[in-house]
Amino acid sequence: MHRFQWFNGVCQMIEVTLKADPIRPSFYILEGYHQLHLEPLYWRLAMRSQVWRPPTDVYETEDTLVVRVEIAGMRESDISISMDDRYLSIRGWRVDAPERRAYRQMEIRFGEFITEVELPFPVAIEKIEAVYSDGFLRIHLPRFDSNQAQIDE
Repeated sequence: MHRFQWFNGVCQMIEVTLKADPIRPSFYILEGYHQLHLEPLYWRLAMRSQVWRPPTDVYETEDTLVVRVEIAGMRESDISISMDDRYLSIRGWRVDAPERRAYRQMEIRFGEFITEVELPFPVAIEKIEAVYSDGFLRIHLPRFDSNQAQIDE
């Protein structure tokens, strides 16, 4: 590699020997291109075609399992809740506005979503409560009390 340098008012050519890997500069050029052009396109396409999982908190109180799911911009009719012996499933579809736009940043997920929560204990199905408010779905799953069931019978 040749480089020019001024010395005592005269431009002189000096020879510089690089000990670095000659492939590395090309890699950085490609990496920069990837980050600027390909990565945003990839994520835009990937986010549209995949089922996503909304942020979900699960915690226990003394007698209840509480599931809180962040799914803003939905209607209750767009959310489906189902349960079997071991899992609670929450599914839905968040629709994006149909207007044309050029995204500068895209972080909000649209399309089909699903989240599943493993139930750590038997649940009293007849006492389950679900409320959707302020962008959060809250589901209260009371613990099944086998002693109470025997008394009721």
